[in-house]
Amino acid sequence: MKAMVLTGIDQIEPVDRPTPVVQNPQDVLIRMTHVGVCGSDVHYLETGRIGEKVVEYPFAVGHEGAGVVEATGEKVTSTKKGDRIAFDPAMPCYTCDQCSVGRYHTCRNLRFLGCPGQAEGCLAEYIVMPQTSCFPLPANLTLEQGALAEPLSVGVYAATLAGDLKDKDIGILGSGPIGLSVLAAAKASGAGFACVTDKIDSRLRLSSRMGAELTANAETGNVSDALFREKHLGLDTVFECCGEQDALDQAVELLKPGGTLVIIGIPRADRISFNPSHMRQKEIRVQNVRRQLDCVQPALDLLSTSRLDLDPMVTHRFPFDRTADAFALVAGYSDGVVKAMVEFP
Repeated sequence: MKAMVLTGIDQIEPVDRPTPVVQNPQDVLIRMTHVGVCGSDVHYLETGRIGEKVVEYPFAVGHEGAGVVEATGEKVTSTKKGDRIAFDPAMPCYTCDQCSVGRYHTCRNLRFLGCPGQAEGCLAEYIVMPQTSCFPLPANLTLEQGALAEPLSVGVYAATLAGDLKDKDIGILGSGPIGLSVLAAAKASGAGFACVTDKIDSRLRLSSRMGAELTANAETGNVSDALFREKHLGLDTVFECCGEQDALDQAVELLKPGGTLVIIGIPRADRISFNPSHMRQKEIRVQNVRRQLDCVQPALDLLSTSRLDLDPMVTHRFPFDRTADAFALVAGYSDGVVKAMVEFP
């Protein structure tokens, strides 16, 4: 089979690899049809690492995907050959202390698709996953929508961690795929006024289409002035979705006393900082987000019941043999890209 692998900094190439086979009775062989290009994939391409996770070349990234079941182990009961499925890229052990209390996303022995040292990614024609990570698609969802369930699940989880959002005033700093997924999930949870910022106007226009009442360009406008003209007291919750120090500082400024800062973005720097005086005086609560927990099915349910529409988020589609072009587009924020989707023949 063909797989796309990172072979060095800013290098991604096709290689031939053996087609995987089902060996574990609980495993599922998946023929890939769609893979979304995530910012973390590009991060690995450009820097070769995220935090302590360092790429050893060659290595396949990719964790947002959907496909068709080709074969199953003898003990698989949740899906069958021919089923269209989305999948959770996380493969917990279910036996460690974290799994025993239901924190499967912080499993001590976690294997995650496209994470160095854990598991090769899904930018390959075939992959094998445990049935616990596989989710049959409702009949009214496309395979492309199935691939969007992964970023949406992060948005659903972040909105859940933020607490009761009904009628709350929220901010979302960074309107890439994760920021838009948070916006969609928060609105589905009953959030009221939403302010969304970014440095790319086309993404802000999409945010407005998806329900944001106020958008502001963080590079060319004064976000604070624009926000406080609308909401004099500030925001109840701010989701930081871009991993930038400036955005973290701005989040604290925009929050009202007692507000909640939800950190989702992955900084490229090894350290971030806060002004302790501002944090203490406002008594800001900080909630970090580690991917998602048990939110793939809720994300699929949201998509299936038409409570939200993420289709406009996919702005570009590339055939598998042009995966490198998809990565280059996303890395350069070119041509108004939000989500680039790789499609298999």
